[in-house]
Amino acid sequence: MSKRLRSSEVCADCSGPDPSWASVNRGTFICDECCSVHRSLGRHISQVRHLKHTPWPPTLLQMVETLYNNGANSIWEHSLLDPASIMSGRRKANPQDKVHPNKAEFIRAKYQMLAFVHRLPCRDDDSVTAKDLSKQLHSSVRTGNLETCLRLLSLGAQANFFHPEKGNTPLHVASKAGQILQAELLAVYGADPGTQDSSGKTPVDYARQGGHHELAERLVEIQYELTDRLAFYLCGRKPDHKNGQHFIIPQMADSSLDLSELAKAAKKKLQSLSNHLFEELAMDVYDEVDRRETDAVWLATQNHSALVTETTVVPFLPVNPEYSSTRNQGRQKLARFNAHEFATLVIDILSDAKRRQQGSSLSGSKENVELILRTINNQHSIESQDNDQPDYDSVASDEDTDLETTASKANRQKSLDSDLSDGPVTVQEFMEVKNALVASEAKIQQLMKVNNNLSDELRIMQKKLLGKDAN
Repeated sequence: MSKRLRSSEVCADCSGPDPSWASVNRGTFICDECCSVHRSLGRHISQVRHLKHTPWPPTLLQMVETLYNNGANSIWEHSLLDPASIMSGRRKANPQDKVHPNKAEFIRAKYQMLAFVHRLPCRDDDSVTAKDLSKQLHSSVRTGNLETCLRLLSLGAQANFFHPEKGNTPLHVASKAGQILQAELLAVYGADPGTQDSSGKTPVDYARQGGHHELAERLVEIQYELTDRLAFYLCGRKPDHKNGQHFIIPQMADSSLDLSELAKAAKKKLQSLSNHLFEELAMDVYDEVDRRETDAVWLATQNHSALVTETTVVPFLPVNPEYSSTRNQGRQKLARFNAHEFATLVIDILSDAKRRQQGSSLSGSKENVELILRTINNQHSIESQDNDQPDYDSVASDEDTDLETTASKANRQKSLDSDLSDGPVTVQEFMEVKNALVASEAKIQQLMKVNNNLSDELRIMQKKLLGKDAN
C-alpha cells in the first residue's frame, strides 16, 4: 500500500479510524464493518479491494488514493454537506452505529440510491443531458482532474462515449495526453481499450505513439482483465503480455478426465454458445471468482469476533437489476459449484476465450468475440439485455426445470458455430457430465487442503517477518 495512506485516514461512510478497504469505483476508503455492507451490494454498485491483502496494479491504487485525498467522497455526500440537511435530521453514519440497520441503510442510500448526489435540473430529454455530460467528460480527461471526471460519471456521463465530431472516445483522449490515472478511472467505469477511433486506432496505439509505455502496457492488461483474473485464480500466475503471451490455460490435476468423451461433450456445448451468451457467462464467472476471492480475504483479515456473523456473509452473487431474473438466478447458482466443478468451468472458459479470439472455427464477427477479453471492472457500461434474450442458465443450473426452460430458449438462438453445435443441453447430458466431474472431487479437495495448509504457513512466516521489521 502506498505510503501516502496515513493512519489518520478515516472511513468514508462512518468516519471510523484506519480504513483497510477501498471502493475502487467510488474512490473511497472504508472500514471492515462498512465493507461488509458494500460487498452485499454487488460489484455493479461497489467494487471493493483490501488495501494490503489484495494485489493492486500500482496506478489503480494511485487513482483511488488521489480521488480520496481530493475529496471524492463529497460527490456521494453532496447534499449532506448542506447545513439544511442537519436541520432535516439527515446525517451520515458514525463508528458507534450498528452495522444493521444503521450503517447498512446509510450506505445503500448513499451508493445504491445515490440519495445525496447533486442532481442536475430536470430536462425533458435525459439522453441529451447524458450526451452533454459525456462531451464534458471527453474534454476533461486530458487534464489530471480526476474528481471532476468522477463527478461527471456519477451524473451519467458514458465512459465509452464516441464523440461524433471528434471521432474518438474519452479513453483515446486520455491516452494521447498520457493521463494514466484518468485511463484507470475510465476503465473502472467500463471504457474499452480495444475501441477504434475514426482512423482505426485504439487507445493503446495512441499511448505507444506518444511514448507513454507504462500506460500502453497497462491498457493491454485492462483489455485482458477477464481472462487474466480467471487464470490467476486457478494457478496464481498471469500471462506475460509484454512478450506476446496473452493466455494461460491451467491444467486439471486429473488430466485423464479432460480426455473423456463426457468432458469433450461439455466443452462442445460451451463452444456452441453464441458470442453474446459466452460473453455473459464469462462475465458472471468473473464476478463469482471476485466474490470467492474477496470473501477469502475478508474472512482471513477478521478477528472472528461478533463482526463475522451471518449478516456479513455474502453467500452468492447479489442481484443486479440490470439483468433478467433468469440470468440473476444463474449467477447465484454458480456459488453451488464445488471447487472441482468451478475450476473445470473456469478452464473451459479460458480455453474457449482463446479459441474465439483466434477466430478458430467461428463464422461470427471477431469484433464481437473480442468483447469477451475487454475490461469488466465495472458493468455500468454494459447495457441491460431484453428479458426475452436467452441466458446461459443451463451451464450453472442443476435443476431439471431450469435446464428444460433454457433448452427451449436455446432453440431460438441461432448458433454462430453450426459445426460444433448439436442441439441444446439435455438434462441427461448435464447430469452425466456433472457425475463425471464429481468423480474426481476428492482429489481436488485434498489438493485444496494442502493449499490451505501452505497458505497458513505463509501467513505465519509473513507475521514473523513483520515482527522482525517492527523490531
